[in-house]
Amino acid sequence: MKFNWHSDPLTRATVVDKGYRNTQNVRRFMVSKCGDEFKFDRAFMAWIRDGAPKRMGDVADEWLRRREELSK
Repeated sequence: MKFNWHSDPLTRATVVDKGYRNTQNVRRFMVSKCGDEFKFDRAFMAWIRDGAPKRMGDVADEWLRRREELSK
């Protein structure tokens, strides 16, 4: 069965597949893991969809890593 990015529950273990979409469901997950400062940007969205295997936990960790880099 195809994963529904709009309504299926997201966890850190959710696999980012070819059907990935930046939905409100994804935004809620990311805010819950990264804080209210979370936002998508083009470079980050490109990284999510670069074809490398990743899970939603990897996505949250990468956003936090990028945020930390910017604050240095």
